[in-house]
Amino acid sequence: MKLRLPAEWEIQDGVMMAWPHEGTDWNYLLDDARSVYADIICAVSRFERVLLVAVDAESVVEYLHKAGADMKNITVCVASYNDTWTRDYGPVTVQFNNSPVMLDFGFNGWGLKYPANYDNLVSKQLKQQGMFQPKLNTVGFILEGGSIESDGLGTILTTAECLLSPNRNPQLDKSEIEQALTSLLGTQRVLWLNHGYLAGDDTDSHVDTLARICPDNTIVYQACNNPVDEHFAELMEMKRELEEFTAPDGSPYRLLPLPWPKARFDEQAHRLPATYANFLIINGAVLVPTYDDHENDQTALEHISQAFPGREIIGINCLPLLDQHGSLHCVTMQLPQGVLP
Repeated sequence: MKLRLPAEWEIQDGVMMAWPHEGTDWNYLLDDARSVYADIICAVSRFERVLLVAVDAESVVEYLHKAGADMKNITVCVASYNDTWTRDYGPVTVQFNNSPVMLDFGFNGWGLKYPANYDNLVSKQLKQQGMFQPKLNTVGFILEGGSIESDGLGTILTTAECLLSPNRNPQLDKSEIEQALTSLLGTQRVLWLNHGYLAGDDTDSHVDTLARICPDNTIVYQACNNPVDEHFAELMEMKRELEEFTAPDGSPYRLLPLPWPKARFDEQAHRLPATYANFLIINGAVLVPTYDDHENDQTALEHISQAFPGREIIGINCLPLLDQHGSLHCVTMQLPQGVLP
């Protein structure tokens, strides 16, 4: 039996997203949010398919057509959902004996912080509608896609703050969680980050906001070079942890730092979790969040291009997404080859 969790840079059928509507938390900035989503969908549809969940398919198709999306690469399906963070409630696809199997992990609103009764059923709704080819297995384990990074070879990078959260799988200790990752994802080793956070992040430090595994034993990570910033000490400690990790062949990882974006705040002066690490890898391209911060945005694009030679690096202005404490990777879930009919 061979079980593994593919790396994000492996060949994909498409990307799953959910369209912002009046019943989501985007309601107060719906136009801005939809504009960002359309930018992401237009970019993805140049390279692969988009499976878009909506509550009103007709109006969404009209919107995206006007936005210039490649509609032949977009499938809009109707389902109920609380919000649009498909990274965390979408299906996680593993390879079992070289065939895809989809895992429907439990989603409880990032540790019981937010309602998730509809989000938790989206994957089942899509399977029932014939949107997925492989078997969909319901798993009695709470896990969000944004909380794990895979190299496709058995290594998982994650954070202790999230996976050991008492509101996710309180019945399991650290070793039992590692055993669950092994049995469910084929994990051979877990690299635990005990440091690193972003103010305003309500996911309990999802690793996809902090450090990302990339091809050729490379890790791209969010750095902070401002000693007076509240994140400086924690992100420096995270860097030291990354420096101590070794790749499967025993060599140190090649580490590529990302610039520290300009601080952003909401109307109540609360810090928002801006990060360049929240990028999405698709066939032939990498979509990178930008924040109207020209110098740092450009540096981030250049550094990420070093990790993905030969892929087009596309910046997407994700400033509006910060208002709901997420960014580009959070609103997407890749669907590996063999998933879409």
